[in-house]
Amino acid sequence: MQRTARTVIGARPSLPARILAWLDAERSAVDVTRGGGVDADATPMPDPVADRIDILRCLPFIGLHLACGLVFIAGFSWAALTVAVLLYLGRMFAITGFYHRYFSHRTFRTSRAFQLVMAIAGAAAAQRGPLWWAGHHRHHHNHSDDDRDTHSPARRGFWMAHMGWFMTPRAFSVPERLVRDWVRYPELRMLDRFDWVVPVLLAAACFALGVGLDLAAPGLGTSGFQVFVWGFIVSTVCVYHATYTINSLAHRWGRQRFATGDDSRNNMLLALVTLGEGWHNNHHHFPASTRQGFYWWEIDLTYYGLVLLRWLGLIWDLRPVPAQVLERSRAGS
Repeated sequence: MQRTARTVIGARPSLPARILAWLDAERSAVDVTRGGGVDADATPMPDPVADRIDILRCLPFIGLHLACGLVFIAGFSWAALTVAVLLYLGRMFAITGFYHRYFSHRTFRTSRAFQLVMAIAGAAAAQRGPLWWAGHHRHHHNHSDDDRDTHSPARRGFWMAHMGWFMTPRAFSVPERLVRDWVRYPELRMLDRFDWVVPVLLAAACFALGVGLDLAAPGLGTSGFQVFVWGFIVSTVCVYHATYTINSLAHRWGRQRFATGDDSRNNMLLALVTLGEGWHNNHHHFPASTRQGFYWWEIDLTYYGLVLLRWLGLIWDLRPVPAQVLERSRAGS
């Protein structure tokens, strides 16, 4: 089990602990509640310690953005761009289909073995582990756009909602009380603790693929470094910001079909970019549904992919949108 940290408001983690947290996220579980994590409901919002961006802790994230400039050194090839696009689509699907619709909301069922496969696929997007992701997302639903929502653009501004919130000590740890259904799986806890391992292996695989393509088909004009830059670095950053738009833009721009008591919106453009997550007001109205595009014209590519996985026998019991929810929508409520 991950260690349960004590709440000590105003204390600051030591420099070695902050550096060690790059490699062992369990250290973040100790650090966070010293500044008041989302589990510490008595902690005021905002708090000068809990809500201050920790630049040192987030240097790998910042460095990945700066590394996008390496495209000017690596050069361009259609092969490298193809790898980048495929990894964008695959990892975006893993985030929305697995981290979100399965680990956060349990909208379908699967085996323990494929559950681990889904967790590894989601971890490849470098958005921390499945327990961390699900716990903070559940916290968002519990407090959507109220004073305790860590990424409400109305409460905290666009950039804090978009990305600043997870760069603060408040967000570093796993809110274990919100993921009690998952903490009993040691393999999931291990993925959360060492959440950097899968992305590093993917980065190495991109480099190896580029080397292989260079040897097998030199006419493609690619290399290990080029595929690493485009396929891992650029693609990862694109997945990051596409995901973040649901926290920021989907609570600002779009249509509210349902009165959900928050600022969630339906936005077709965001739905296309995120493979279905843009139907955000639908989702906030009935988060237990596997499908977020409630009607046939609301394109939800992740749902179509999950239907394919059901057809293959890998998942089952996809939860539908109840008829009464659709009738309520038609009635204009």
